[in-house]
Amino acid sequence: MAIQITPQESEILAKVTIPPKPQALLDIAKEAKKDEPNISIIADAITGDAAISAAVLQVVNSAAFARRNKVTSIHQAVMTLGIKRVFPLVKAVALKSALPENDDLKEFWQSSSMVASACTMYANLLKQPKLADNAYMLGLFHNAGVPIMLQTFSDYHDILIKGINEGWEGIADLEREKYQTSHTILGALLAQQWQLPEAMVDVIYYFHDAEGIFNSDELSKVSLYLLAILKLARSSVDGVLRGDSDTNEWLLVQDPIMELLGLDENKLDDMRAAIANKLVEI
Repeated sequence: MAIQITPQESEILAKVTIPPKPQALLDIAKEAKKDEPNISIIADAITGDAAISAAVLQVVNSAAFARRNKVTSIHQAVMTLGIKRVFPLVKAVALKSALPENDDLKEFWQSSSMVASACTMYANLLKQPKLADNAYMLGLFHNAGVPIMLQTFSDYHDILIKGINEGWEGIADLEREKYQTSHTILGALLAQQWQLPEAMVDVIYYFHDAEGIFNSDELSKVSLYLLAILKLARSSVDGVLRGDSDTNEWLLVQDPIMELLGLDENKLDDMRAAIANKLVEI
């Protein structure tokens, strides 16, 4: 899928700063492409960036991954989980480190971290373990255009607060009306530049235009599963933070998601309860 950008958006986006990948991530990607990648080189590259290595260990040892034994070093994490599982986590935390810092984003990142954890939990509960690590990255990445909007537009603060307090459904429409672009466009472009899997780029791009998407041929099956997991995760986080899992965002896609995943109301309630118990630990 090609991201559709209007000529007006092109002019605006020319002024937007998309953060580049840090050197550690470039080194890891280069080594990972080899036929026989050296695990020590990859572990050393991660360890060489203190912020990234600390964040990766925090994620690996979080409730989302439910490990019996604590992972105490990056070398151990790479050896235990393998490069294919660690790399998405490194990308996720590297992106967060690369995006602009702002005190106004504290609650935003707290919510995004919870969504990322819930994505991993849902992937495992749905018996989709191969999607779990990419699901975590998607959960943390899916709204990554927001910090860029805040950095780019001086009056974006009010929209940020509205999104944090009331939810992000409808925010993209407000952004397009006011700025002629949206955080979903910026997030998808960022995901492309950071070379995230195409399925994830598609999910980010369509995330707030998901009504009807499950009954179309627009997205691949992997994209649909990731989108479904992300919507489930967001509904659970809304339940924990706002006391309401059945937001309008969720209700718009509830039926096709439950059909896609083979869920009934009892199974959904059981999964939500299990994940809510774990989210309060984060």
